[in-house]
Amino acid sequence: MKTEAGKTALITGASSGIGRELATLFAKDGYNLVLVARSGDQLNDLADKFKQQFGTSEITVIEKDLSDPDAPQQVYDEVTGKNITVNALVNNAGFGEYGKFATETDLQKELNVIQVNLTALVHLTKLFSKDMVARNEGKILMLGSIASIMPNPMMAVYGATKAFIYSFSEALRNEVKDTDITVTVLMPPATDTDFFNKAGAMNTVAQQEAYKTDPADVAKAGYDALMKGKDKVVAGFQTKIQAAVSHVLPDSVVTSKVRSMMKPQGEAHENDNSSLWLTIGAAAFIAAGLFVALTYKNADPLDKARYVYKKGKTKYKVGKAKWKAERAVDAVTDDVADAYQHAKAKAEEVLA
Repeated sequence: MKTEAGKTALITGASSGIGRELATLFAKDGYNLVLVARSGDQLNDLADKFKQQFGTSEITVIEKDLSDPDAPQQVYDEVTGKNITVNALVNNAGFGEYGKFATETDLQKELNVIQVNLTALVHLTKLFSKDMVARNEGKILMLGSIASIMPNPMMAVYGATKAFIYSFSEALRNEVKDTDITVTVLMPPATDTDFFNKAGAMNTVAQQEAYKTDPADVAKAGYDALMKGKDKVVAGFQTKIQAAVSHVLPDSVVTSKVRSMMKPQGEAHENDNSSLWLTIGAAAFIAAGLFVALTYKNADPLDKARYVYKKGKTKYKVGKAKWKAERAVDAVTDDVADAYQHAKAKAEEVLA
């Protein structure tokens, strides 16, 4: 059913993977499209498919490599030169580089990762969000990752770009909160796309796990959240559990867990598999973290001071601990609630 006829969505990285699936959802809902990617042939094939399948009337194909610093401005100039109003901006394009940062990865490729994942994203958002503010209307979808809230050893630069996207999006959302513009971050797990091949991370534990996640399901979660104006969505039940646990466990533990996922499959220890996130132990960590955080949050200042004193912490760490505790409560509550709703929906599907 066409619900947004006449509106236009611009999707970067639209030729494959999650970007392609997002473009399909926009086309299905009646959006006109601006498709951006390096492969013009793939984009043209996709445009033909949408015209036949959905009757999409206006599709603009822009063949650009966003690792070129001039590309974002060129995209904007071509769009505005054709008098196209972009109602939904989808910053989906991105890639990674696998290996130890200090000794194994290629610097130029990592600089290109930063250019595509960050600089181009910021540049395009700057250009199109300014027009959105002038109209007081628009939607922006940022492709983050579960790596947005978890350090990502063996893909350190990629993980850092995703953390930036999360922070940038939250700040931007606050800045436009009094307008009719929304900013949404989509945070998927490892997904069955060409990402690991392009990153040089084939045959890792994470790449094997990616087969379990369909990019169409990830795109649907992001699209629905965007249409509802949500600030973020963690795609997938298991990923919601990972997100919840990451807010409770120490950063060093979370980082070690992610590192184990980046090992070659033959080197992975049998205990270093993704089922850790779904064990009773994970739930216990969440419950314990909530209990400690809530207890600390509700304690009177004297009790807090005594607790900190006994642990030999400084006055600075009192404030830091309080902030982290309150942040953990809010974050875990949101993620566990999302996980519960997801599980409830699945159960209702089975019983229907």
